[in-house]
Amino acid sequence: MKEFNKELLKFLKNGTSPFTCIKEIKEILLKEGYIELNELNDWKIDQDKYFVIRNDASIIAFNLPSKTPHQFKIVCTHSDTPSFTIKPHPEYYENGYLKLNIAPYGGILNYGFMDRPLSIAGRIIYKKKNILEKRIIDLKENVAIIPSLAIHQNAQANTNLDLNTAIDLMPIISLDKNYNLRKLLKEKLKTSHKIDDFDLFLYNTENPTIINDEFIASPRIDNLTCTYAALKAFINNFNDSINLLVIFNSEEIGSNTYEGADSNFLIDILKRICKNLEIPLTETLANSLIISADNTHAKHPNHNEVSDHTNTPPLNSGILITKETNGTTNSLTSAIFKKVCEDAKIKWTYYTSRNDYAGGATQAGANLKHLSINSLDIALPMLAMHSSMELIGNKDTYRLFIALKKFYKIKYKLTNNKIIFD
Repeated sequence: MKEFNKELLKFLKNGTSPFTCIKEIKEILLKEGYIELNELNDWKIDQDKYFVIRNDASIIAFNLPSKTPHQFKIVCTHSDTPSFTIKPHPEYYENGYLKLNIAPYGGILNYGFMDRPLSIAGRIIYKKKNILEKRIIDLKENVAIIPSLAIHQNAQANTNLDLNTAIDLMPIISLDKNYNLRKLLKEKLKTSHKIDDFDLFLYNTENPTIINDEFIASPRIDNLTCTYAALKAFINNFNDSINLLVIFNSEEIGSNTYEGADSNFLIDILKRICKNLEIPLTETLANSLIISADNTHAKHPNHNEVSDHTNTPPLNSGILITKETNGTTNSLTSAIFKKVCEDAKIKWTYYTSRNDYAGGATQAGANLKHLSINSLDIALPMLAMHSSMELIGNKDTYRLFIALKKFYKIKYKLTNNKIIFD
């Protein structure tokens, strides 16, 4: 577990935007012998390990069995985290400071991003005559900060911190009014090419850390912890089924993008796999399962009143089977996963939110708009969700890795009224 957490901290540090997260995953898969496919090309599948990237920010990888498969086993997570996007024409000079015009990305915890060192990561588009060239970037340097208003100047700071995202959360990058973002990028990236456009995020540069050998404090815990556990469980994990790892962008903003869960990305790839392997899509889906793995709220040490009466556990309570009225988990899929955990000797429990605190939609739920498949929502308990520094138990991500590894391995068959395990 210690070695796993050491690598997890590295992944949390490097996954600074959806683009850099997917780039990191791509590099890991290539080292493991996976072959990249492109949606623009015709496919000839004659190996057993592949991946596909859409819009540089989502990825689907799959392991193919040696004999004719009879089901899909799919685990999906997401690559994006709550942060700030940088708007077009971002620079403006005010009160003696050059500031960046930003927009909150996802439901951020506003005050959690103040007084933190910030850098920039994402994707830029170079213009070279008649060619547009894209590049994934991460400055890895502190270039901005959002200063809070001192307690002496805001008597309500400790009683009513009402932050305006168009005023209070604008980061400063310089005192020089002639400085600008493109100049900053060209200097840091050491390039002379014209930057034509960008998809850029501000991110907290503080290092992930382990606290008292029980907790992990880090930026981007939601949802890079589940993403890393799923990635490690998936790599070189073969069975009679087609095992898929699906990491979508845009979960924090509703999944309604070209590469999000509420797109045709997954169903398109499943159709192409079935076409190449000459297997029926509908029948295979009927015997398959998709698991959506994300984070949810642990019982808070100081605020029990925000928890459900019986189904909100503390940190390090194991994997949570989330069973919400607006979720996708049912008794059948829950029973399958409990069997997986029992076989893997992994601790699990249920999670539901309080009735007056609505939970968000899941990746699986978004996918069910495009394909019919048995589905399950699971989660890891965490604190300070959507802050720039979040908290999770040091055991739970490793537990998820072990359970998902077993899920990819376990053999079962669905019938009209039974689940038969080999």
